[in-house]
Formats: sequence, C-alpha cells, structure tokens
Amino acid sequence: MFGFVQRGAVKFLEAEEISALGFVTHAFCTRQGGVSEGPFADLNVGDRVGDREEDVRRNLTLVGEAFSIQEGRLMLMRQVHGDSIRVIDGAMPLPGEVPECDGMITDRPGVALGVRTADCVPLFFVDRIRRVIGAAHAGWRGAALGMAARMADAMKERFSSRYEDILAVIGPAIGPCCYEVDAPVFAALSSRREAERFLIPGGKDRWMLDLAEVSRLQLLECGLPEENILTAGFCTACRQDLFFSHRAGRGRTGRQLNFLMLNAGGN
Repeated sequence: MFGFVQRGAVKFLEAEEISALGFVTHAFCTRQGGVSEGPFADLNVGDRVGDREEDVRRNLTLVGEAFSIQEGRLMLMRQVHGDSIRVIDGAMPLPGEVPECDGMITDRPGVALGVRTADCVPLFFVDRIRRVIGAAHAGWRGAALGMAARMADAMKERFSSRYEDILAVIGPAIGPCCYEVDAPVFAALSSRREAERFLIPGGKDRWMLDLAEVSRLQLLECGLPEENILTAGFCTACRQDLFFSHRAGRGRTGRQLNFLMLNAGGN
C-alpha cells in the first residue's frame, strides 16, 4: 500500500511496507513544497534543467531538513541511462562528487541514496534481513538493459542477499496511458520476454510503453517473489499537480527526488 505523507513543507509518497520495517527512511517526493518557480515549481532538484542554482540548493536543503539527512550524506547520481551500479561500502565519495551511474547500493546507515526523475522509473530495493538498500533509475534504455534485475543481482553478488528477502518498490513514472514510443524503442524492448504485456500497439509504428511493468517482469524473472514487488501506480504525466513530467512538460520541467536511507542506530 502507498500513501501520501508530509514532513515540513515536503509532500511525499511512501510505501507502507518499507515504513513498517522501522529501519529505513524513504520518500518518493512530489513536486510540492519547494521554492522554485515557473515550470520548475516547486520542489525541483534537477540541476541541469534551467532552474536557478540557488533554488535547487534550497530545495535540497529543505528535503535534508525534513528527513534529518546530515549534510553531505545525500548521494545523487549523474544519471546516464545506462546500467552501471555504484556500491558505497567504504569511504564516502568526495564532497561534490556525483558518480556517473544509474544505480547505487549501500549497507551504511545514514547515507541517503537519491534518484531524480520526471517520467523515468525510480526503483527502491531493501534487503530486509541483511539491511542493505539500493536505489536505481530506469528509462526505456535502462529497462532495455535490464536495470531492475541487475540491481537485485548486484545485491546478491556483493552482499549475499537472497531474492526472497529483497523488497522492491517501483515508484511513480509515466504510464502506458501517456507514453507513446516509436520503432527504435520498440526494437530495443520487443525481444524481452512477455513484451506484449508492456508494449501495446498504438498508431502506425507507434506503441504505448508500460515502463513500470518492464521492471516488474524483470524482477519476477530474476527470482523475486511476486508479493515482494510493489508498484505505486501513479502516472507522472497524468498527475502534473503532484509530479514533474518531461513528456507532458515538453522538456521544460523539473525533477523530483526519490531517496531511501538506512536509519542510524538501526531503528
């Protein structure tokens, strides 16, 4: 189950199954509660979309204050629509360093793993036994590369996670109601198993793509039990009152923050 919650000025969506664990703080932030203006209103965290730098910094500060994230402990990626995964298990990256990757995994308490989205899928992973977490970004290119399954596999390989212990959450993303794609996207995804479940024929050489379903099927295929996979079900393009949407905003919009963090002290 999912529900909207507010901390300070920040309105966000949470998965009750993660909250019930008691050792993870997480949020699929909405666009509400920040200081940005115009097409970036309000809580834009995208630093390369045309918004004022000082507003983006203030928005990130507001999130940090609302969720008690220590300064320098919110890890953001320079997302490149690939399948590279960064494991944070030793020294923290240098201040200001933004790794080029589309997934991060850690077992370190107090480190918030952040994903910026505006239609692409934000993915959260929690190993409920070993207390390992992961966050990833998957657009159609990441989906074609199997990003969701790669994250689960990386947790298994690096931290000996078992698939049955991993809770995977698929956050708000553009839905098949609004995401029309062309032949190159179809070619990249149509060879995957059960492609007819996420590529829906539209007009001539056009298909409607269900990005969330691509990730869900990948997780099932790699071994996660169906009951361990949760899908928010919100379309970012339909709900521009709540979320930024690159497609609906015709490229002129912000990015919302999605993050999760192991609580310091284990509770």
